[in-house]
Amino acid sequence: MSDLSGKTTIVVGASRGLGHGIATAFAGAGSRVVAVSRTAAPFPEPAGGAGSTVPELADAGDPTVAGSLLDRYRPEVVVLAAGASPHMRPLQHQTWETFSVNWQTDVRIAFHWLREALLTPLRPGSRVIVVSSGAAMAGSPLSGGYAGAKATQRFITGYAQDEANRAGLDITFSAVLPRITPLTELGRSAARAYAARDGRSEEEYLKQMGPLLTPEIAGSAMVELVRAEAASVAPGYLLTGAGLKKLP
Repeated sequence: MSDLSGKTTIVVGASRGLGHGIATAFAGAGSRVVAVSRTAAPFPEPAGGAGSTVPELADAGDPTVAGSLLDRYRPEVVVLAAGASPHMRPLQHQTWETFSVNWQTDVRIAFHWLREALLTPLRPGSRVIVVSSGAAMAGSPLSGGYAGAKATQRFITGYAQDEANRAGLDITFSAVLPRITPLTELGRSAARAYAARDGRSEEEYLKQMGPLLTPEIAGSAMVELVRAEAASVAPGYLLTGAGLKKLP
């Protein structure tokens, strides 16, 4: 997988934020990228015509979409970066509907795509990356069930790896947990809410976090992870502005 030329990568949630940066990076590395999203988005032309981007407008949470697209494109790489923006409120100001939105969206998407990756199955040597969140470790008291949903994404990614191993499938599954960044819509909303909760400015709140994670850094990190030897890949990683760090 060190050479992505001629390989097919499906990026789910490719229209914005980290997902857009990831799709752009894989196309730049020579891959044919199938950019799955519910809304259309422009993508830069890869330098030198290295790779390409094929838009697929679809609801990734639809239980029929994952199997259909995996059958049609037969990818070597799948990156799941789609999810809902949580309702930023303290617990007592949540309703069950707002509290559970990420369970109904993020976890549902991961479940359907991981299940289909095992059932299809993906071809030997394939890689699957689930983009979870650093909130899965640190918690997120202003975002309802978001942190728990993201932790569940990490858990079921591990379950998928166990099932692949039991079935003798040569597929590598990893969960990547990005740290909050104001360079995405979700991150901007969260930074604003937590800064206000702490009585600080957004600038002060973000300064404590060190180098900011950008979509470009996220894209480069995902390409680096896919190009690594499968035997060296960890089940989980923290992703910050400094890059990937293996989780215990």
